[in-house]
Amino acid sequence: MNVLIIEDDTLTAKQLQKLLKNEKYAADIAFGYNEAKEYIDKNSYAIILLDWNLGDGDGLELLKEIRDTQIDVPILMLSANSEIDDRVKVLDSGADDYLCKPYSNIELLARMRVLLRKDAKEKSATIQVQNVLLESATHQVFVSGEEVSLTSAEFDLLELFMQNQNIVLTRYQLSEHINKDNYAIKQSNVVDVHIKNLRKKLANKNFIVNIRGVGYKINKSS
Repeated sequence: MNVLIIEDDTLTAKQLQKLLKNEKYAADIAFGYNEAKEYIDKNSYAIILLDWNLGDGDGLELLKEIRDTQIDVPILMLSANSEIDDRVKVLDSGADDYLCKPYSNIELLARMRVLLRKDAKEKSATIQVQNVLLESATHQVFVSGEEVSLTSAEFDLLELFMQNQNIVLTRYQLSEHINKDNYAIKQSNVVDVHIKNLRKKLANKNFIVNIRGVGYKINKSS
């Protein structure tokens, strides 16, 4: 899943990016207020890690601006400000959680997982991308109004893609989503086979895009 790190301290940002990559996240870094706005305008993210004190702006103001534009991505605010009033101010401004510096990497990752699970549960049971409509509750998929039959693994993959539009998902993340044993997770061709079958059944080879050397994603529009 794609993560945006907004942190003006280069060393801190790089260390955080390394941590997330070791946990199989894809992480971009914005080193300030204005660069963060550019990243958010161009890309979609599963979660944003936002530092309060930015070199060229205020993280709290950026938080408010993000929410004013109706972007509902989970946001975890990171700050050395530990006063109760500061935490309340951040949460009231639209952050989903607040973590004081210095923090434990284990706690940071745990809080991210909680926010990502919560966000996934809150997503609509009915998702439409282009001419593909997915009904989570009934496990049905329709293409241009016609129902198509998918295997359980194919449905799970398609649902994950449609819940994370424009976000690049690695083969490992996709395999982990549909497999329970470590051996199967290591076999990247399993995912490739499912995606090949999905493209055929959806009658659109460009619906799921291959990002060379990284994984796959779907686009909101063709």
